[in-house]
Amino acid sequence: MMTLFTINVIKIFSLAALSSILAVIWCPLLTHFLYKNQLWKKSARQKAISGEDAVIFNNLHKEKEVGTPRMGGLLIWITTVFVIFLFFALSLIFPNSWAGQFNFLSRSQTWLPVFTLIVASLVGMVDDILVTKGWGKYIGGGISFKKRLIIVTLIGLIGSIWFYQKLGWDMVYIPFAGDVSIGSWYIPLFILVTIACWSGGIIDGLDGLAGGTFASIFGAFTVIAFSTGKIDLAVFCAVITGTLFSFLWFNIPPARFYMGETGILGLTTVMSVIAFLTDSVYVLPIIAGLLVVTVLSTIVQLLSKKFRKKKIFHSTPIHHHFEALGWPSYKVTMRAWIIGIVLAFIGVAVRLLR
Repeated sequence: MMTLFTINVIKIFSLAALSSILAVIWCPLLTHFLYKNQLWKKSARQKAISGEDAVIFNNLHKEKEVGTPRMGGLLIWITTVFVIFLFFALSLIFPNSWAGQFNFLSRSQTWLPVFTLIVASLVGMVDDILVTKGWGKYIGGGISFKKRLIIVTLIGLIGSIWFYQKLGWDMVYIPFAGDVSIGSWYIPLFILVTIACWSGGIIDGLDGLAGGTFASIFGAFTVIAFSTGKIDLAVFCAVITGTLFSFLWFNIPPARFYMGETGILGLTTVMSVIAFLTDSVYVLPIIAGLLVVTVLSTIVQLLSKKFRKKKIFHSTPIHHHFEALGWPSYKVTMRAWIIGIVLAFIGVAVRLLR
């Protein structure tokens, strides 16, 4: 007779594989839809984040940015949501069957991540549509940065209230100090982490870079969730990882589509929720180290431009700097994958030391 441990492992790996296969099957339909409706930017980026003309970026990416669809993130979150509700429905129809036992939608573990994924991804989809149609207040269209920041803050606020009031959580683990109660400060901490994770979404700049980065992150959280006994959450992370592998199949050079805000916004916000659910916030900067470096490179560049009146990097985020140095984009991407996987190993090891 199989042990519960074996059953849970089978559940995690089989649903991850199933989600990956389903994503591959319906991806041609998504691709056809994106190209038929020309859901890509109609003009290349005009300005860099620092406000200067994006000359270097356009020299590297102008041809691909115009003509390659956004919204590839639909493949990730629609497949994930479909698998979730498919097995939830099977558990209601056939409660005693093996399929029914594979349900992983639970109030204590996956309600909030699923809600966050759906809401954030839908907001991102709206932004992608506005960008591809050229609608919006800033050049290129889309929801303004200020409005997106407000939306992400609201998502973080809802999540923090759920944790603090509904679940009664106010403890965070601090290395060398143990679990510390921070009371109502839990709410602003949750919001801050959510915003920080979202800011890391600027890593979506090279073919395959974001997909591989997030695959290592959610793979790491699969292991952490499983080790802490949160099986439903582990399955949820594994399903996302499986869809990310399929996304990568179509996103490696030359990319058939980009992840877009509908993928980035959903993945980054749900990542912060999972970090809190697994009490792993303190290792999040390690596991998501590539996102941290990406954001820091941009911040450092902006500060240098403001106070020193000159740049440190040829172009930011930092992956464009390496491109400007002459590295082929695929070399930048694959080396980033390696670093991301190693950081995931380190983060998981540090978390399991507890």
